[in-house]
Amino acid sequence: MKIIDAHFHLWDLKENYYPWLNDGNRSSVVPDYCSLRRNYLVTDFLLDSEDFELLAAVHIQAEHDPSDHVRETRWLQGVADDVVRSGGVPQVIVGNVDLAAPDVRAVLEGHRAFRNTRGVRQALHRRLDASPAYDPLHDPVWQRNFRLIKEFDLTFDLQFFPEQGADVVRLVRAHPDTQFILTHVGMPYANQAERHALWRKNMRKLSQLPNVAVKISGFGMFDTAWTLDSIRPILDYTVDLFGSGRCALASNYPVESIVTPYREVWQDYVRYFEDYSADEVEGLFRGNARRLYRLELNGDM
Repeated sequence: MKIIDAHFHLWDLKENYYPWLNDGNRSSVVPDYCSLRRNYLVTDFLLDSEDFELLAAVHIQAEHDPSDHVRETRWLQGVADDVVRSGGVPQVIVGNVDLAAPDVRAVLEGHRAFRNTRGVRQALHRRLDASPAYDPLHDPVWQRNFRLIKEFDLTFDLQFFPEQGADVVRLVRAHPDTQFILTHVGMPYANQAERHALWRKNMRKLSQLPNVAVKISGFGMFDTAWTLDSIRPILDYTVDLFGSGRCALASNYPVESIVTPYREVWQDYVRYFEDYSADEVEGLFRGNARRLYRLELNGDM
């Protein structure tokens, strides 16, 4: 099976600084992740994905040192440029940015200086090390600076808690010319009834906005014992709303490795979509990610 992995991470804990990995358990969304506190390099990723014909991979920022967001992008571009070692991975880089920071324009210019940059992600949910009173969606400076995403011709990977949905819908409506890419199936929290109900409402509203696409990934963040049967209702609801043309598949590796081997993630996708048409499968496994992230590939997919 040929795939484009639309969401994965690399990290080098000696070369770079990732507070949530270097300093201890500081994640508000990932379960116990002691096993992740080690280097995960491009050679590790290529080994994990070796059972598939990996055409390309989209690297999503890994919460690198917030004092130097561009350093991570610089490092990743160096990894990609070492083609003998990396095979060109990552072909797409989605960097980090704080849209409320005074140097936001300089940071975006820094990301944009690297040819594999296509977008940014700033997680909108509260971090464990952040003030409980702060919400970027209620920050007028952050809101005003969001226009820079379109100015720099970037996509925005959208990640938020279900209870923030109404504010997120307003944000997306205010920026109809920006491509939003919803991460991890919108964070469904299937084991929390109230949050799951909000997720369903959010997905319904976001699916009505044509500038939103969704990545199917990240199930282990919300259900450490997930199976294809347990996630089937989430997949059914998501694909019914967005259609196969606005969904892309991803591994969320190595975070998902806490729960599920890489091979099994993609085998479950193959099983779920086995009755879809050849054109739909091509889009889900490859073409939609290629289009969303404006990925240039040589040869036929």
